[in-house]
Amino acid sequence: MLTNVMYVTLYVTDQDRALRFYTQQLGLEKRIDYRGPSGRFLTVGIPGSPLECVLWPHPAAAGQPAEAQPGATPGPVFLESDDLRKDFVILRDRGVQFDQSAPEDYPFGIRIEAIDPDGNRISLRQRGRTDGDNND
Repeated sequence: MLTNVMYVTLYVTDQDRALRFYTQQLGLEKRIDYRGPSGRFLTVGIPGSPLECVLWPHPAAAGQPAEAQPGATPGPVFLESDDLRKDFVILRDRGVQFDQSAPEDYPFGIRIEAIDPDGNRISLRQRGRTDGDNND
């Protein structure tokens, strides 16, 4: 039986640059940094969360899909915030680039897309308040 999502892969052109972005700017922690005969296996994750993002070197695939539309195309990774508007200001001040000038409300909460140095979109979300079951 499946029990967990272990890894999500983000394709990057420069693992060191990606590591700096995800740790110093986005605030994730480095988990694994193994340099083996077949290459470097590098992961980051949110402190306290078991899910890890693999920063995998693959220049041809980095930042795909290129035809992403601001506010409409989610990234391959969704990170949840308990106060997205506050986190947006902190991340913007750290130099994180976004696809819009501010987070926006949508039917399920608040959202914005961050862009890493390779053009990968990182979906940042805050869940909306749930006032009971709306399936009446």
